[in-house]
Amino acid sequence: MTGIILYTLAFVLLILSFLKDKSKTIQAIKSSLKSFENIMPQFLGIIIFVGLLLSLLNPETISKLIGNDSGFFGVLISSLMGSIVLMPTFVAFSTGTSLLQNGAGFAQVGALISTLTLVGVMTFSLESKYIGTKASFLRNFIAFLFSFVVAFILGKVMVVI
Repeated sequence: MTGIILYTLAFVLLILSFLKDKSKTIQAIKSSLKSFENIMPQFLGIIIFVGLLLSLLNPETISKLIGNDSGFFGVLISSLMGSIVLMPTFVAFSTGTSLLQNGAGFAQVGALISTLTLVGVMTFSLESKYIGTKASFLRNFIAFLFSFVVAFILGKVMVVI
């Protein structure tokens, strides 16, 4: 139902934009299609990777590695994986949903998504060129520690709900 509402709202706003300024709307549509074209290869690659991973790892294995009962070790595995893997944010959330549906714990998925979106081992060299090595390391280290805070809070809150 939410999807229908959002798509309808987007369509109505697109029509209003078109009525207000046709050339800007057409330019925006062209720009968005170009962005979509640039994102699609990454998106498809990650979807294929996650699909293969989920087909190779059965729910019992996922549950054992990063399930509710894996505790701190599962959170640590999730945090390390999330720190290393380079993934767009919008894909991280759908990956988290897939993992939850296959037996992963809320705390572990929270740590994974936090580090996926906040920590960048793969982009460290690029980031350090702009803000310096020390600042880049500090930012990534604090974000890594923050993922454990997120995991702890989600682990406590989602057990209550």
